[in-house]
Amino acid sequence: MNSQATKLLIKPQWLIPIDHSEALLTEHSVLIENDTISAIIANKDLDQPQYQTQLQGAEVLELPGQALLPGFVNAHGHSAMSLFRGLADDLPLNTWLNDHIWPAEAKWVSEEFVHDGSQLAIAEMLRSGTTCFADMYFFPEVTAKVAQQNKIRCRVNTPILDFPTVWAQSADEYIHKGLQTHDDFRASPLVSMAFGPHSPYTLADKSLEKIAMLADELDIGIHMHVAETAFEVDESLKLHNKRPLQRLDEIGLLTPKFQAVHMTQISEPEFQVIASRGIHVIHCPESNLKLASGFCPAKQLLDLNVNVALGTDGAASNNDLDMLGETRTAALLAKAVAEDAAAFSALEALTAATLGGAKALGLQDQIGSISPGKQADLMTINLHTPDLLPIYNPISQIVYSASRHNVAHVWVAGQQLLQDGQLTLMDSQAIIDSALSWQDKISNS
Repeated sequence: MNSQATKLLIKPQWLIPIDHSEALLTEHSVLIENDTISAIIANKDLDQPQYQTQLQGAEVLELPGQALLPGFVNAHGHSAMSLFRGLADDLPLNTWLNDHIWPAEAKWVSEEFVHDGSQLAIAEMLRSGTTCFADMYFFPEVTAKVAQQNKIRCRVNTPILDFPTVWAQSADEYIHKGLQTHDDFRASPLVSMAFGPHSPYTLADKSLEKIAMLADELDIGIHMHVAETAFEVDESLKLHNKRPLQRLDEIGLLTPKFQAVHMTQISEPEFQVIASRGIHVIHCPESNLKLASGFCPAKQLLDLNVNVALGTDGAASNNDLDMLGETRTAALLAKAVAEDAAAFSALEALTAATLGGAKALGLQDQIGSISPGKQADLMTINLHTPDLLPIYNPISQIVYSASRHNVAHVWVAGQQLLQDGQLTLMDSQAIIDSALSWQDKISNS
């Protein structure tokens, strides 16, 4: 949509609305008015009198061979860590974190680092169809500003730990700065805030109790790494005589606003706790595989009607922010874990990558599906390419065959941020130059 247009009629070959009575529509168009989806119209009805006033003045975008679907919601990541991509590969989580990542963060993380790393991450995410991302990193106010400047939707989960870092010295200071971020972006249409306590093993009960109380008072979410490794569970049993999830439940954190990231270590009794508390599970399959952390039992969770969302985690442990690839990995991994080829179908995986993420972030009334009244956060995938033909089932083709280079167009709140695979607002060369500069500094230190 150009700067003058207030109406855009998108006419794809296929429409995948996600939250609809039909999983796949053909010969249908979507009308955007300003930042909002205003109608889904069968093409045969476009000339009908009831639509003439609504369609008057609309720019028309014909997209033969392309599928229109909701933008991906990357429900967990650490955007600025894109500048650490490939820094410490092929290592177990504790070695990776304690011996490499935390020392690198202590040396390099600053407002400039977070600004440039967030720019790099946003460019990558937009090019692969992500229209909303949840971030959990230091200087969240910087990431929020970068997201706002580049017109992408963002949920910043402000970090909280019991030990000092470059951003804060104590849990109370992390919380205070998080509340300030909440106030600073309260009026933003694209940026929102939640608490991001790092994990059960980096916070004492007193800190977790305060977070639970404030989150309840402010009616905001809590986003936390939980049950990521067997080592984490074993240490919790030694220190607290409780598994991490039990400890969080007794403190009062497990509510429908709680987002549990990773969850590769779930005991049988915990499945019912997860389902009954209404918490959301954010599955990061590629990061978990790379760090050998374990497997999130996605099928068992879906069978209990637990909302499962997908996240890439950070590029230092993935090593990309490609939600299309994450969706494929999630679908394939779930089948192997469940020993069931029907587990986590293509449509279920695509739903987890879109509406599942929106639900986890509490944004399901705004984004995650193509529905009148929701924000126009959309993407298209070009299926008429040699690597994707022939096409018998477009949904399966997207999940099992498509790659991020097939993403053609991206809109957030009605503004086009990717056109024919090219970023419309961001300076790609400047971002490349910045990343190369950081590469030189970090590799030569």
